[in-house]
Amino acid sequence: MKRYLLLIGIVLINITLVSAQHKKRNLNIVFIGNSITQGVQIGNAADAPPAVAVAYLLKQKGINEVKFSNQGHSGYTTLDFLPSAGRTFNKVEEAANAFTNKEALLIFSLKLGTNDSAIKGPHGAPVSPDRYIENVKTIVDKLLADFPKAIVVLQHPIWYSPNTYNSSKYMEEGLSRLQTYIPKIDSLVANYGLTNPKHVFVGDKKAFAHFKKHHLTELIPEKGQAGTFYLHPNKLGAASLGEFWGKAIERIVKKNF
Repeated sequence: MKRYLLLIGIVLINITLVSAQHKKRNLNIVFIGNSITQGVQIGNAADAPPAVAVAYLLKQKGINEVKFSNQGHSGYTTLDFLPSAGRTFNKVEEAANAFTNKEALLIFSLKLGTNDSAIKGPHGAPVSPDRYIENVKTIVDKLLADFPKAIVVLQHPIWYSPNTYNSSKYMEEGLSRLQTYIPKIDSLVANYGLTNPKHVFVGDKKAFAHFKKHHLTELIPEKGQAGTFYLHPNKLGAASLGEFWGKAIERIVKKNF
């Protein structure tokens, strides 16, 4: 009898483990970013990187339902998203609160830095690496204070051509500054791993190199004050970027939740 009960117990444990392994997650995602996130030059919102990322996630075995909000704003820097700035940050939180499934895992996917890195033009530019990451930390801290069960995914910024100069001036100096933000992002996430484990993660790390290599086919050629420059993804580039983000989010969810 004892042996029989032991066998039943083992079977029940195995069934529980298998069920847990096959449990599908529901996700609510707020994408925070600039014109690249917004997909401002693509036209169709369904082709913007956030929508592509969600489409990718919906095809994955461990994902069930995914709802999202695209909070990309053209020309915005980290300063525009600071909680103290009010309106834009409030819209991010309103978007998070608007999701109806409160049991879904809430994710904030943040990709900022392009406009911060400019020589002049966008709000606050040029933003030093220390100020940039201080701003990112302020945003993340407030999001986690208001949504303690949420996670934040910090996506690396993407490459732009060193002659980028539209109404704002970026150029080689801006591109160099942009690259100094990347180790700051990684270091911040490592610190959160000690102070607030499993809440802040590094997302995509591959898109920067990808667009540097494929800018002629995946970024839009734009006429600027220093010649034709490459900054915004076209439809193909947005598909690549969205998939990079989707894969990063899937990896984080699969490994940790």
